[in-house]
Amino acid sequence: MARAGLSAERLTRAGAELADEAGFDQVTVSALARRFDVKVASLYSHVRNSQDLRTRIALLALEEMADRASDALAGRAGKDALRALADVYRDYAREHPGRYAAAQLRLDPSTAATSAGVRHAQMTRAVLRGYDLAEPDQTHAVRLLGSVFHGYVSLELGGGFSHSAPDTQETWTRILDALDTVLRDWPPAT
Repeated sequence: MARAGLSAERLTRAGAELADEAGFDQVTVSALARRFDVKVASLYSHVRNSQDLRTRIALLALEEMADRASDALAGRAGKDALRALADVYRDYAREHPGRYAAAQLRLDPSTAATSAGVRHAQMTRAVLRGYDLAEPDQTHAVRLLGSVFHGYVSLELGGGFSHSAPDTQETWTRILDALDTVLRDWPPAT
C-alpha cells in the first residue's frame, strides 16, 4: 500500500525543490526517500526510477517556463518580445537553478514531442516573426537565441561574471540590444 500523501506529482514537486536547493545532479529516488523519511521501495509505486523522476522534473520546468513566457509575450512584438522572452529564461534560472538545469535534460523523441518544449519553440518562432525571417534563417535564429540565452545564464549562474564590472544587468541589456540589431539586419544566405 502506498504511503498516504505520496503521489507522482508530489514527488516531482519535491524533487524540483531538491534540485533548486542541492542541484539537479543530486536528485535521486534515494534522496527523495530521505526527504520524506520513507523507504526507497515505497516511492516506486509513484516513479519508476531516478531517471523517471528527473524526466518528470524536466517536464515540470519546461511547463512552468512556457507558462511564464506565454504570459510575458502577450501583446508584445519585436524587440519588446525578444527582451520579454529572454528575461523569462534568465529570471526562471535565477529563481529555480535546479529546475532550469532539469529543463536542459535530453528527452527521448516521443516525450519531447509532447512536452512544453514544443511551446517554447513556437513562442520563439512567434517572436522571430517580428523580424520577418524566412526558413532556414528562422531556424538559425532560434538556435542563436537559445545559445545566447542559455550560455549567458549558465555563465552568470556559475559566477563567471561576478568578478568584474560592469553589472551583469547592463551586459544583459547590451546583449539583447545586439541580438535585436542582428535579427533586424540578418544577412542573406550566401
